[in-house]
Amino acid sequence: MANFYQPLSSISKYVSRIICKSAFLLPATLTVLSIGVKIQPAFSASLNVVADGLNNVRGLNFAPDGSLYITESGVGGSGRCIPGPSLEGLLSCAGTSGAVTRVKDGKQELVLTGLPSIALRPTGDTGTGPQDIQFDEKGNAYLLIGYAGNPTIRDFPENSPSWGQLYKVDLNTGSFKSIADFGKYELANNADGEDTLDVSGEIASNPYAFTIKDNTAYVVDAAANNILSVGLDGSNLKSFVVLPKQTITNPVFPTPAPGQVLPPDAPPPGQIPNALNIQSVPTGVVVGPDGALYVSEFTGFPFPEGKARIFRVGLDGATTVYADGFTQLADLEFDKQGNLYALQYGNAPQWKGVSDASLIQIAPDGKRTVLASGNGLETATALTIGSDGAVYIANKGDRASVGQVIRIDTKVKVNEPSTVIATSVLSVLGLSLFYSRKRKQHISGLCH
Repeated sequence: MANFYQPLSSISKYVSRIICKSAFLLPATLTVLSIGVKIQPAFSASLNVVADGLNNVRGLNFAPDGSLYITESGVGGSGRCIPGPSLEGLLSCAGTSGAVTRVKDGKQELVLTGLPSIALRPTGDTGTGPQDIQFDEKGNAYLLIGYAGNPTIRDFPENSPSWGQLYKVDLNTGSFKSIADFGKYELANNADGEDTLDVSGEIASNPYAFTIKDNTAYVVDAAANNILSVGLDGSNLKSFVVLPKQTITNPVFPTPAPGQVLPPDAPPPGQIPNALNIQSVPTGVVVGPDGALYVSEFTGFPFPEGKARIFRVGLDGATTVYADGFTQLADLEFDKQGNLYALQYGNAPQWKGVSDASLIQIAPDGKRTVLASGNGLETATALTIGSDGAVYIANKGDRASVGQVIRIDTKVKVNEPSTVIATSVLSVLGLSLFYSRKRKQHISGLCH
């Protein structure tokens, strides 16, 4: 049975604001520079498994010595529980099952364990915990842990890794040094102006991915809808830019089956609005060949097809739309030739029963080519590019025990995208799209 609460469904603040057709405008400060959306024909390709048996696999990156490091958000545990994004009424419970795995010389092994994790119990699906890993120019490792927890409750012992922080990590000794606490920053600053707590009292912050430029980390917060910057020495933490909402017209919402309940942001049956403001929900960030930041977005509920964008953000904060027409983007990366690779978590909203993912190459001239779609690529959460030019993808990233890292040769193209029906449709970005920031349904002002 399809889960209307959808894949990355835990991450944005109050997801949607209803408005009339005659009243919507793009923000005046946003310049739109869209690249053509025609996708070139493609052919058959194979997916080679590099690592498997992973729990809610997320970000991945190569260390200077060529080892591949993979973050696993874990399966939660027996700690504090809150209502989870589940039609069956399952709870999401905290624990220390998060981990980092290394693949070196073909050998897969755990190198960091006992890290924060929260996931549905007893399935262990829809986990949040270690989200991303990056290395600076000196080879130092930095680990991002997502979610933000409850501001009045400590889930882990003092001086242990905790929610919503960026850490400098010694991979040999396992020692952690906190660089930034994004949950605390969100409580104090609330850059996007939405509610700072969700209906469960959890902080509306979920740092999801980051990149490093010189001595600065740039972090996308999927719940707070912004990019934050912080020095690698922990100095000058600030909100760099808030990403713009967008207006969609004639939105399509799921129709609940008997016994199913729509998410809090869905309008009542028969009261579908003419237009809707949805949040950005950023999921990936990378430094481009021109030195600017490029950011992928997932989009907020109801996760409309073809509405996800890639932003270019200059170092002065100027934000433009570099490319659009995507669905549920999870990550992006440039290769040495200036090609941009965009990863779709799913080719359609998962409430439609679709789990097939896609990898799309965008050439410097704007031509798009599908390198992989479906055929084993599903609910994909992150990517990186190896020194061999191949793309490595975190695959089946919303589930316990079956997550993979797969390798795709970019010189081999694949079949045109197809829609394959699936039944596993859980969330991977946390809990805040499932639970609205406000208990009251904000669907006044419906247009008729």
